[in-house]
Amino acid sequence: MQNIDDLRGCIDGVDNQILKLLDERMGYVKKIGELKNSSGATIYRPEREKAIISRLESEHSYNLGKKAIEAIFFEIFSVSRNLEKPQVVAFLGPFGTYTHQAAKSRFGAVSTYLPLASIEAVFKELDNKEARYGVVPIENNTEGGVGATFDCLGEYEGIKIVAEIYMDIHHCFVSNEENIKDIDKIYSHPQGYNQCLKFLEDHGLNEIEFIPTKSTALAAKMAAQTPNSAAICSQIAANIFKVPMMFETIEDNLANRTRFFILSDFKNAKTNHDKTSIMAKTDHKPGALVELLQMFRNEGINLTKLESRPIKKKDFKTNFYIDFEGHIDDERVKKVLLMAKKEGHEISWLGSYMNGDER
Repeated sequence: MQNIDDLRGCIDGVDNQILKLLDERMGYVKKIGELKNSSGATIYRPEREKAIISRLESEHSYNLGKKAIEAIFFEIFSVSRNLEKPQVVAFLGPFGTYTHQAAKSRFGAVSTYLPLASIEAVFKELDNKEARYGVVPIENNTEGGVGATFDCLGEYEGIKIVAEIYMDIHHCFVSNEENIKDIDKIYSHPQGYNQCLKFLEDHGLNEIEFIPTKSTALAAKMAAQTPNSAAICSQIAANIFKVPMMFETIEDNLANRTRFFILSDFKNAKTNHDKTSIMAKTDHKPGALVELLQMFRNEGINLTKLESRPIKKKDFKTNFYIDFEGHIDDERVKKVLLMAKKEGHEISWLGSYMNGDER
């Protein structure tokens, strides 16, 4: 029977093999990077990464589930991309926010992250070529759409949606105190606090002083520095500021999810699972929006989101943000958009990307 030392020796041997194979993989990555740089091809290929993960998941690993495979290989992909070309990722900061967590889930630990104070600042950074990628929230299934993202998508024509991330939002209750009775103040962003009211009531914390912060990350930082305090924050923020977690997954709605966009300046190749986003300004006539939507219906194109946004430079005029299934290069899609333009509707293409919602 093998003892612990024997088993650890086996693990060391496997680790050596893993390192050797990863080094071999990176050799191929470097060669691909040289070819991409010479041809001007895109480094980030979400559809290629998805295809690799899908293929590996079909191998029926006995000990590694889907999430484990994704976590391992997204990190490998990140290292690979940075070998081809260093990656700078701008995101709605500060460090420790859920947007930071979403960005890190795709771009890994080795990329360079640039936290910015506003969504528009992310778009400006991309527009000025100071960052290659940007990550911003677009909607939450309990709070609704993020207006600033919709508006910037319509304003910054050179910035395109290249991928989407759906992330479950789990709040943690963190504190340096060991006894919950010693806590006399709670820091949190108001939205995070309001999403955990049942937990607070169940634990007798709803009468304790609530101190609102600009972000849940700042809440974790304040809790780390302030005696007899706690914070409602993300797990990544708790880890960054080294505040122990007293309770995990404390949100009232366990189905709380946020959708994020990855932004850049390139066009994705077609796959069989694409979505496209557009901004449409309909012709100023009765039934114009119905007419536009009917065009999609006639071609059998499924709309997945429709949101109106005011055109702030014109009184009571409206843009419509639309998501639908398909790629901008699909014949049916091209037919609809051409017909829409002929009928006087103004259409702006915001990006075509792989459908990230697997539920």
